[in-house]
Amino acid sequence: MNFLTDLIQKPAPSARVNKKGRGIETKSPQEIDIMRQAGKIVATVLKEISELVQPGMTTADLDAHAEQRIRAMGATPSFKGYHGFPASICASINNEVVHGIPNPRKVIHRGDVLKVDTGAYYQGFHGDSCITIAVGEVTPAAAKLIQVAEAAMYCGIAQVKAGNYLLDIAGAIEDHIKANGFKVVEDYTGHGVGRNLHEEPSVFNYRTHELPNAKLRAGMTLAIEPIVNAGSKHTRVLTDRWTVVTIDRALSAQFEHTVLVTETGYEILTDRTQV
Repeated sequence: MNFLTDLIQKPAPSARVNKKGRGIETKSPQEIDIMRQAGKIVATVLKEISELVQPGMTTADLDAHAEQRIRAMGATPSFKGYHGFPASICASINNEVVHGIPNPRKVIHRGDVLKVDTGAYYQGFHGDSCITIAVGEVTPAAAKLIQVAEAAMYCGIAQVKAGNYLLDIAGAIEDHIKANGFKVVEDYTGHGVGRNLHEEPSVFNYRTHELPNAKLRAGMTLAIEPIVNAGSKHTRVLTDRWTVVTIDRALSAQFEHTVLVTETGYEILTDRTQV
């Protein structure tokens, strides 16, 4: 298993994180301003890709567009070269869960469920976001899966404010997914994001006692990213050591936003409706 997969799959060491969330970095107003710009770059690229993608394109086509646009906006791709990852986006289709490597031979077809995850590194800080795109007309079951995954993310985000806890986010996500008959992928979590692409804390999408239930504080920046499977929650990694797939070939969907914790709630730093 490669290092990036291992990093995201396994919760980051948390001995220094107490139940009040001390030890999890908060950002200054100046740093938050930079993260807003990084997030805007990511949001812009994902919005463009959602409008650009069509059957017959390849995942390499989307990767080339993302890299060109990220660099044109004064940033560098967060993913490219990260522990050896070869591209600027992760492009995962249908039963591919995460970390799909763009490939000029991987053609996108009508009816595909396409996950596109990307990040931008701007003036010392990262933005990180993922969308799932229904390519053309998808089956009703696929459409429901996509809708539930996105709604689950927003259920989690709605729990973000100073004084709430990480497991408030996790519980809201888990409850929405299970109520709709789908499975939460437990092998992968969200994470803190900022100077590093992956920081403390691990942001679970289901209730767990694996880590202290840290209290949220204003200035924390979190990547909230539920992954939802139509069938089994279990996954495996392909021989390319990156691409993760469902073990039963069932569809998977994912959404992610970089979110700032505020005193009264939250701010979505990768909001595509604002670009």
